[in-house]
Formats: sequence, C-alpha cells, structure tokens
Amino acid sequence: MTARREIEAITQRIRERSKPGRETYLDRITRAAGQTANRAVLSCGNLAHGFAACAPGEKADLSGDRVPNLGIITSYNDMLSAHQPFETFPQLIKQAAREAGGIAQVAGGVPAMCDGVTQGQPGMELSLFSRDVIAMAAAIGLSHNMFDAAVYLGVCDKIVPGLVIAALTFGHLPALFIPAGPMTSGLPNDEKARIRQLYAEGKVGRDELLEAESKSYHGPGTCTFYGTANSNQMLMEIMGLHTPGASFINPNTPLRDALTQEAAKRALAITQLGNSYTPVGRMIDERSVVNGIVGLHATGGSTNHTIHLIAMAQAAGITITWQDISDLSDHVPLLARVYPNGLADVNHFHAAGGMGFLIRELLDAGYLHEDVQTVWGEGLRPYAIEPALAADGTVERRPAPKESGDSKVLAPATEPFQPTGGLKVLSGNLGHAIIKVSAVKPERRVIEAPALVLDSQQALNDAFKAGELNRDFVAVIRFQGPKANGMPELHKLTTVLGILQDRGYKVALVTDGRMSGASGKVPAAIHVTPEAVEGGAIARLRDGDIVRLDAEAGTLEVLLPAAELAARARATADLSANEFGFGRELFNGFRQLAGRADHGASAFAA
Repeated sequence: MTARREIEAITQRIRERSKPGRETYLDRITRAAGQTANRAVLSCGNLAHGFAACAPGEKADLSGDRVPNLGIITSYNDMLSAHQPFETFPQLIKQAAREAGGIAQVAGGVPAMCDGVTQGQPGMELSLFSRDVIAMAAAIGLSHNMFDAAVYLGVCDKIVPGLVIAALTFGHLPALFIPAGPMTSGLPNDEKARIRQLYAEGKVGRDELLEAESKSYHGPGTCTFYGTANSNQMLMEIMGLHTPGASFINPNTPLRDALTQEAAKRALAITQLGNSYTPVGRMIDERSVVNGIVGLHATGGSTNHTIHLIAMAQAAGITITWQDISDLSDHVPLLARVYPNGLADVNHFHAAGGMGFLIRELLDAGYLHEDVQTVWGEGLRPYAIEPALAADGTVERRPAPKESGDSKVLAPATEPFQPTGGLKVLSGNLGHAIIKVSAVKPERRVIEAPALVLDSQQALNDAFKAGELNRDFVAVIRFQGPKANGMPELHKLTTVLGILQDRGYKVALVTDGRMSGASGKVPAAIHVTPEAVEGGAIARLRDGDIVRLDAEAGTLEVLLPAAELAARARATADLSANEFGFGRELFNGFRQLAGRADHGASAFAA
C-alpha cells in the first residue's frame, strides 16, 4: 500500500527541501564504502594493533577481508536499570557471530546517564548535551575502521538519538540497534503519581515516598511508563532499525536472548561482503523519518523527540522542521494510551498487541510508508507481527492480532482515541513551542491567565510550599534553554502544577526548557524558541501579563500590543551558578555552540 496523499505530500516537501544536503551525504557515504568498508586499507601495524587481543583463529580470519567483523557499541553500566542487562550482550553477540561465520569485537563504550536520577539536580544540565557526547564517543570506537557493520546497545533518553547520529555519520556501514527491554510491571504509575502528590502536600513522609518509588523502579530494564526511553524503542522499530518485534521484550528472558543473537546474525548478513548490503545511510531516508514521526504521534510519544528527530535526520542530510511535525500531527490519529497518556504501562501495551498491532493498523490505514528499506529487508509489512520463542530456542513470528487485547490501551485506526496526534506546535508573539496534548483533557487545552515569571523551577516549588500559588496562573520558567544552562528537564514542576490543577485552578507552564518525556496532564508549552538568553520574547514577560495558551488553535501569546511588547527591555539572568560543578564547566563549549531547539539543539554544525 502507498501512504495517504497528505502523508506523501509532507514527505515530498521534506525530500525537496533536503535534496542538496541529502545528495552531498549520499555521495560521501558512497565514497566511504568504496574506500574504507573493509580492513584491506589498514597497514600491517594498524591491523596487528586491531586484533592483538583476539584468539589465534580470529587473528587469522581478521588478517583477510572476507570474514565480516561486527563492531559492538555499548552503553552498558550497572548503575542504571535500563543498561545493566547489556552486561551479557557482548558474549551473546560474539557467540552468534561465530555461529554465523563472523567475528564481533566491542568497538567502544558510550556514557549513559539517567534523567530519572538527575531530575532537579545539577547533573541534569549535562543531559541534552550527552547526546552529542555519545555520538562522538561512538565515532571514536568506529574510527578504527576494523568493522563491516555495527550493532548499537542503547535504550534511554539521549543514548539512542546519540547512537543514531553516530550510525548515520558512519552511514556506509550497516547498523542494527539491539534493545534491552522494559522492566516488569511494578507499582502502577497512577499510584506512584498519587504518592508523589501526597508527599508534595506534606501528607506522607520521605519513607513512604521512597517505598513507592522503589516499587515502581524495581529491577533491570527501562522504566515502564511511556517516556523518552520507550519512545526510543518505538522509533527504532517503526524506522526499521530493530529486528521485527524486538522493542518490548523483558530483559533476562530466553526470548530476549534469542532476539539479541538473531540481531547479531542479521547484522553480519547485511554487510558489503554479502549479497544483501544495507548501509544505514541509504536505508534511512525521508520516508523512514516520516514513519518515525507518525509513530510518535500515534503513540503520544516523548516531546524530547521534537528535538532529537531533527538532529538525527540532519546526520543523514535530511532537514525536517517543527512545522512538518505539526502538520503530520493534524493527520495522524492517537492509537495508544500508555502512562502518562493513560493508566497502562508498556508491558500492558505489548500484551495488547504492541508494535505489531500498531504498525499493521497504521499501514492498513495508509499512515505509514510501507515501501521502505529496513534491517530485515524490503518493506515495513514484516514488522506487523508478534514475536515468540520457537521450540528450538530461536525466534518465530506470528501475524499481529486482528483485534486489540485491550481497547483501553491500544485502539484500531478506525476507532482512535483522538483523530489527531499527541504533539502539537504552538506559534505566536512569544515564539514557537511544543505541547504534548495526548494526556491533557480537552477542557484544559485552552488556558488564559496572569503570568508568574520565574527563572528556576526551584523558585516555583518554594512559592508552592509557602502557600502562594492558590490561584489561576501561567508559570513562565525562563533561562532554561540550550545556551542558558543546557536545557534541563523541569520534571520537578509536574507534581506541583498537577496538585494545583486538581484543586480546580487554571494552570499552565511556558518555558524555554524541557519537560520529561513523561509530560502529563498539565498543559505545558515547552522548548520555547527563541530562548530567553538569545533575546526571545519570553524574556520580555512580566508578572501579571495575560498569557493565552491555546492548544486547539496552536497559539501561544501574551495579550499585549506588539509595540508595547517590542519596546520592553529584555530581562537578564545571572547564570554563573550553572557554569561550574558536577562537570558543567567542561560543557561550556557545548552551551556556546548549541543550536536552537527547533533546529535540534545540537552543538554540531547543521
């Protein structure tokens, strides 16, 4: 099937806009494939260093250029639940490579930080830039030029986007992403949120809060809510970078291990040494990127990807804009309700039919490009499946269920939860912003109230504790953009604003910072661009100004005459406290180089 006319029109618009950059990129990776796709270009000294630690038989194989060598880029560490399962993956991959007649080496490791650990802490100011550090770290591992393909072990927020940027930078190599899977379900997410609110109101103590949090985040694997980490996995599958059905299988299970070994063998099968050469830079094209955006809208995915997808596409010479994302949202229905857009977690989503059901519904309704290339071969239709463990311990795939296993979690395209996507772009005299509407009730999507202007999330939390916020207001938290302090997530605001909304007040958030991938029920205009430190209109706001956030019309405005707003002096802020401590001094260059949020907030030149 072909995509709907409106989906194809947006794709064609992206294709035309991207043509110069895309042609340059494809020419570059074509030349790289001809010059550096095997170890024959290495001198004897180079090669000897590259296999010095290998077994004698592996050295013999690597001495030539006919045995494929698979590079492993891993984000393993054992502090973070999502990445701890990767400890055993290299051995599984190496075993699978041997069985397939190839070799695998760990090419390098990349850092992996957890936004859940750093929320509200100084380390959060490194989070966004860690994406670019990860891309560079992966590039260092692959720069040895020992590899015919690469597999990428990563899961969470900035790790997967950073790895995608690296993979596309080495676009002449086949690339396959291998996930670790979500932890098993713990304390329900709505109960966790309830305890958080009670703690913020002083009705339960720290012991009760820690107990609830520990029951929620209790074992290996990703957090089970649908934030950036699990949005990453959805994206990798719908863009064809996972093997079919790989995204949401729990860690440390026979099926998870079978999928990992299968992925390693598949990566070796698509190198230039065989008949199915699939360089990732050609595989990922404008259609693949549009499919990723469609999946984001259909599932109510993370707002962080309105930044990451732009940066990821840039790495392949493709230019997308917030307007592209917004226009696709107007045409793509919401088919999933996973916390914070519902009560279910990703394990419930998977049990209801998961990615296979979702992809089948979107394909049949014409919302996805079916005629894409994937690591599995031609076309996206083979991803409309559910995986299972065969009797011989390998992976078998069955057609996705015809009906949802839980209509409250996963809906058919004919009966969506809402007719448009979960994300929307706002525009007006305050600039451009992103809002996640899938979790916001319709009656909360238009807020007009006086501004409360603050320069930190702590200032708002302090005002709440002092009992000063029992009223309607729009919280304006500024000087939180990429150039100001690295654009931290302001997740600590979620609980306080949620409490005030539950008390019946009309509240909203406007910020040039980010919210969590788990942005929830409070209307939040985030990523406001231009940011305050670059002279954006948000820096001209004053307490009491009437701000109107209209997620239905897609507008964000302060109700002032244009001349009065323009005549106002821009506020400034002392940001020196953000420049030192917890490694922030090492990232000064990133803050200076960072692009705008709507350009991907990258320190790399576009």
